[in-house]
Amino acid sequence: MKNQLILITALLAGFPLSAEDLKNPAIQYARFAKLTQELGPVRAKNRISEKEFITMAAESGTVVLDARSQDKFDAIHVKGARHLAFTDFTAEALKKLIPDNTTRILIYCNNNFDNEPINLARKSAPVALNIQTFINLYAYGYKNVRELGPLLDVKTTKIPFEGSAVK
Repeated sequence: MKNQLILITALLAGFPLSAEDLKNPAIQYARFAKLTQELGPVRAKNRISEKEFITMAAESGTVVLDARSQDKFDAIHVKGARHLAFTDFTAEALKKLIPDNTTRILIYCNNNFDNEPINLARKSAPVALNIQTFINLYAYGYKNVRELGPLLDVKTTKIPFEGSAVK
């Protein structure tokens, strides 16, 4: 509340705010930027092909995770995928869905698929959901994450889909 009053007062008075005025230990952009840099090479090594994705998804103990919104997941998702919206990622929610943080997790996002403009609508490339999902899973202690790499046509990919929009 005190920080909000300082912010409102400063904005109304036209005063610039210092970084100290906005200090919040629960938001650490510098640590996020550092983590992003550290994970770049890890993520690059953990991107997989369509064939590898299909093979790994079929293996016991692997979790295919869809972090899109519930309505988009309900409409179309990789067959057998489990759902947890990115906005709902917390240590507790992830632990409930994936209790063992050594579990192999496969991720994908809208930007992996073409020709489904409504339920797999393309996002801006620098902020594709795969990027944030990979970083967040790693930050929460899940280090065995693999990311679908290529852009695939939803109509011709060998990856099976299910959901209300699947014909």
